[in-house]
Amino acid sequence: MAKISNREIRQLIIERIKTLSPGRKISIGKEGDFSKEELIKHIQKGDKIGEKITKVQLSYLRSMKKGIFFNEK
Repeated sequence: MAKISNREIRQLIIERIKTLSPGRKISIGKEGDFSKEELIKHIQKGDKIGEKITKVQLSYLRSMKKGIFFNEK
């Protein structure tokens, strides 16, 4: 199985974020609320907020793969 690069992971997460409704804000704990454009910039920079978004999104995708949301365990 081919290993996915960090760049590819970031791009996948950016594509997921792009599907958010216009005007929607996402809260990142005590960091505040962010528009999808702001989230994308943080992911591209790879800063603390971008890393947190990436970690949460990867966790969500892994859970979907395992069928956790659909009781397919």
